[in-house]
Amino acid sequence: MQKQKVDIACISTYPPRQCGIATFTNHLTQAIMNSSKSKDNKDTIDASIYIVAANDQEYTYPEEVKYTMDCYRDYLNAAKFINKSNANVCILQHEFGIFDGNDGGYILPLIHWLEIPLIVILHTVLKDPSYNQKAIVHEMAKKARKVVVMNPIAIDFLSNIYDVPKNKILLIEHGVPDFKSGKINFYKNKLRLSGRKVLLTFGLLSHDKGIETVLEALPKVVSKYPDVLYVILGKTHPNVLKDSGEEYRIYLNRLVNKYHLEKNVEFLDVFVKEERLKEYLYATDIYITPYLNEAQITSGTLSYAVGAGTAVVSTPYWHARELLSDGRGRLFNFNDSGSLADILNELLDNPLELEALRKKAYSYGRHITWPEIGAKYRRLALDLVKLGRQGAKGAGYIFNPDMLPHFMLDHVVRMTDDTGIFQHSKYSIPNRKEGYHLDDNARALLMLSIAYKNKNDQALLSMLSKIASYVHYMQNNDGTFRGFLSFDRRFLDKRGAEDTFGRAVWALGYQIRFPVNDYYFHLAKEMLAKALPNITDLNSLRGIANTMIGLSHYLMRYQEDEAVMNMLKPMADKLLYSYNEIEDGDWRWFEKRLTYDNGILPLSIFHAYQVLGDEKLLRVAEDTCGFLEKVLFENEYLSLVGNAGWYEKGAEKARFDQQPVDAMSVVLMFRQAYRVTGNIHYLERMYTSFMWFLGENDLGIPLYNFETKGCHDGLSSKGVNINQGSESSIAYLISYLTVLDAYEKEK
Repeated sequence: MQKQKVDIACISTYPPRQCGIATFTNHLTQAIMNSSKSKDNKDTIDASIYIVAANDQEYTYPEEVKYTMDCYRDYLNAAKFINKSNANVCILQHEFGIFDGNDGGYILPLIHWLEIPLIVILHTVLKDPSYNQKAIVHEMAKKARKVVVMNPIAIDFLSNIYDVPKNKILLIEHGVPDFKSGKINFYKNKLRLSGRKVLLTFGLLSHDKGIETVLEALPKVVSKYPDVLYVILGKTHPNVLKDSGEEYRIYLNRLVNKYHLEKNVEFLDVFVKEERLKEYLYATDIYITPYLNEAQITSGTLSYAVGAGTAVVSTPYWHARELLSDGRGRLFNFNDSGSLADILNELLDNPLELEALRKKAYSYGRHITWPEIGAKYRRLALDLVKLGRQGAKGAGYIFNPDMLPHFMLDHVVRMTDDTGIFQHSKYSIPNRKEGYHLDDNARALLMLSIAYKNKNDQALLSMLSKIASYVHYMQNNDGTFRGFLSFDRRFLDKRGAEDTFGRAVWALGYQIRFPVNDYYFHLAKEMLAKALPNITDLNSLRGIANTMIGLSHYLMRYQEDEAVMNMLKPMADKLLYSYNEIEDGDWRWFEKRLTYDNGILPLSIFHAYQVLGDEKLLRVAEDTCGFLEKVLFENEYLSLVGNAGWYEKGAEKARFDQQPVDAMSVVLMFRQAYRVTGNIHYLERMYTSFMWFLGENDLGIPLYNFETKGCHDGLSSKGVNINQGSESSIAYLISYLTVLDAYEKEK
């Protein structure tokens, strides 16, 4: 039978140092390779494995490490590297803290662009994740063909907390070396521990290990068995060293002195190689894991101890409760040194019971040796390879409205009181301290008007009334608009920014073109007429652009209004003049840098062209739209200009912090471009741009919050900004309504 070739790309942290994930990766890759070569390999596959590693320190990697990642761009390029390689399945070793970005979020864009089947191995599944942690695990699981966990409890967590389908989850226990049954006295002699009753804890030292519980229990044990020696084997965790140095180890040494245990405790501040570790486990009478809380889903050290056939005593954290059930070990309560002392004395009093624990542990350990575990991963990899490459997302993206969340105004309602909609939120809770702003209320008026036009839902009228009243209240007698209003309804400025004026005119123009009813129509027409004399004073390009959109909507209903038509033409000319002054070959834009709300500028010219019919407007609209598209679509998803530096001509684009209002402007720009040109490419780009809100972005994390029905305030290098202000949520809803309306018209 011809062998099936399996090339596996493994994403992990790799240096074989004091790092559980690195050690796991090393063992797993070797186990898969060895199981593929075994004589009883019925699947007859040939496997090779190479590593893509998170590089967190200077290290000379072995030849199997083909690519390392130090920064965000490396993670994007890693996906391209894997896709172009011979790899036909990818294994991701995931643990919070080993990848870059907030909670390791940079791993999402990497896996998002993989074109081969993905297996995700979760070394940690948190019971109480933060929003960001939950989003990362959910998105990884969504992309993966299979999610592997090492404890049955993790299956329930993934299903109930992270909404991962159970049929996608697979239980494969933590592997252990193929321990041989060792003679305890032989290894005690070899390690110069003869004549001692050896207790052992090994692994990286950190404050949650609970070693102080053992030290507090030892006086009672030592009084009965003075030959007890507690060996604490392992270096201090690198993160602990970085944050607090050797504070924890010093604290433990002070406890040793306090309880006069100098002859009964030995610290071995080393990282021992596996063969040496085996010898210590063989020489151990009782292995102890005294961790301080239950929230540990997997413990490699515990698995090793059981695999070696060591008698284990542990606190009842999740992995210990599972692995030590059926008489394979003993449990004591967290921080309960008295109970631990009693159990240790009881076991030392009863050598036969101690031996029974060893035998049960060793018997169970035979089922989780690396050869056994490697064979399971080999079979899983083979099954997925047979499914073939899955194809990257991107150009030609077909929009499916069934994958959209339902249109929900829950968060907007929560953010609105009898005055209007609040500017900001603290997380998802309205922040009354920041009051109100016309920008948000003008956008809300536009959004609600679009929603009413599309859905004709009478329930929207109550909120529309509040928002329209607010916009009316903020207009000055001279037709200009104030911007800020405090929570106690005090005006905080006399006149808002030009952008604010333009956004109000946009909402009014739309309301005139698509009135909710006669009352809203007459109010909007009256307010717009009052505002018109101020239009000639506008100088801000975005203030002009927003105003142009409002006037264009008005003129779509009143094309015979020459006075307004004659206002629109010079405003469009101002944008054309800016373009002609700045445009320079490859830089086809209105300004020397791209900043915020960029899509509004081409959008306004597309709107003006629809009314005025001037081909110069269409040429500039398409040129600038194409330029912006090139900047924002380096890959086949929307990557906005970040406001942490913008994008200066001749410099590098700031990738973060990206804002929802910018995504909205791009969605609207492509929608209007398609409307006036009929070019299907614009429609596809509109759909793809909208998916930025749902996770098709640089971090692969949705900004829309499915629980609150709001939208997060931005995408930073560390993840999402977890506040959900009005601007962001309304930007999402306007974008949502835009793509849904386009789909309904084009289907």
